[in-house]
Amino acid sequence: MGVDVVSPPSQQLQKNTSTARVTELKDDKPTSFDIAYRAGVSQSTVSRALRNSPLVNEETRLKVQQIARELNYKVDKNASSLRSQQTKTIALLLCEDQGTGNSLINPFFLSMLGSITRATAKRGFDLLISFQQFSEDWHADYEDANRADGIIFLGYGDYESFVKKLTYLTEVGAHFITWGPVLEGQPGVSIGCDNFNSAYHAAKHLLSLGRKNIAFLGDVSEHSPEFADRYHGFCKALQEAGIEINPKLQVAAETSEEEGYKATLSLLQRRLPFDAIFGASDLIAIGAMKALEEAGMHIPNDVAVMGFDDIPMASYTHPPLSTVQQDTLLAGELLVENLLMLVEGERPESMLLPAKLIVRGSCGAKPVKK
Repeated sequence: MGVDVVSPPSQQLQKNTSTARVTELKDDKPTSFDIAYRAGVSQSTVSRALRNSPLVNEETRLKVQQIARELNYKVDKNASSLRSQQTKTIALLLCEDQGTGNSLINPFFLSMLGSITRATAKRGFDLLISFQQFSEDWHADYEDANRADGIIFLGYGDYESFVKKLTYLTEVGAHFITWGPVLEGQPGVSIGCDNFNSAYHAAKHLLSLGRKNIAFLGDVSEHSPEFADRYHGFCKALQEAGIEINPKLQVAAETSEEEGYKATLSLLQRRLPFDAIFGASDLIAIGAMKALEEAGMHIPNDVAVMGFDDIPMASYTHPPLSTVQQDTLLAGELLVENLLMLVEGERPESMLLPAKLIVRGSCGAKPVKK
């Protein structure tokens, strides 16, 4: 991973010789900006390297840590004072998802929850977990009441409504970070999956099996930007293969087995030929598999099926579901780390994480010729 090169802390430093710089450091306590200057990286990279962050490659991390030792770098007392006033608590808001049945929690977030819990405990913080309905006015009461130093959001329901609430949090100076889409101009800091490229490679796998009429199940409107990114990556793969995009092979669906089931029934009623289904989530794909089975269609011989998320249930379907696996362990670490950077006055950047294609029995073979 590359590092950002930053300018010296001041124009005066640009004029100083190396000897003068060393003399200056003897008189003034070194800062993280001094380390950044010496190492040729950004100040945020220094902070991450000193925390042993997985975002910083080993060579850069060791270089930064060595410079810190040479400069006898110590944590600033003002920063220590600021931290002593913290609650040492992070609020995690699991947001309502109407499509996931009675629990209203997407099972994908359960593994993310475990990772966030471990990352929080490792840093000596408590985790305050709350389930929030988007019909409620949930904004910033955690920070306003000094119950938590910052907020992590998992799930967002309707994205356009969610952005309005995040805009308010930005205006009142709340510390928060979200797991979800990373879009230009959106408020706050967000970490998410590289949905476009992940779906692109998953669709290319289906194409490599000889599948040509591939349906996509999922809402691709502005209300669901992650699903929309997956659809656009899917379309790119088809277009590169010379396959014309058929809008009738795309059926809107939210994240649930029931939605996937209903979308597949709708697809079957259109009486269009299709030999594969790409579900925008595992739950959608699992619902699709049930509808295909009831229709007497064999998976994968008649129809190959691909999901997205790699929830635990995916490996226990019959046949096991091929899917795109998101790195929830790394995601949880980075959500906590970057939120704490915000709390301490630093400015981390939003980022996309790569995902991994997991091929299982639901699309691991070429179609059988009849």
